[in-house]
Amino acid sequence: MDDILDATGLLCPLPVLKARKALLALPPGALLRIRTSDPVAVIDIPHFCAEAGHVLLSATDEGRTHLFEIRRG
Repeated sequence: MDDILDATGLLCPLPVLKARKALLALPPGALLRIRTSDPVAVIDIPHFCAEAGHVLLSATDEGRTHLFEIRRG
């Protein structure tokens, strides 16, 4: 099961908190895509993934937003 989370407009730490909640609702191995507009997310999301045991598959700069693809650990 895959999921998409729109966290645009949210500031630190909300994108990470919402990602954590969404990932907990998914089975191991599922893919979560999260879109953020917070510039700090490019630091916070990779750090969160490393600490929580998830795999950051990609981080794409889309101008005003970033799209992260995370595989649940």
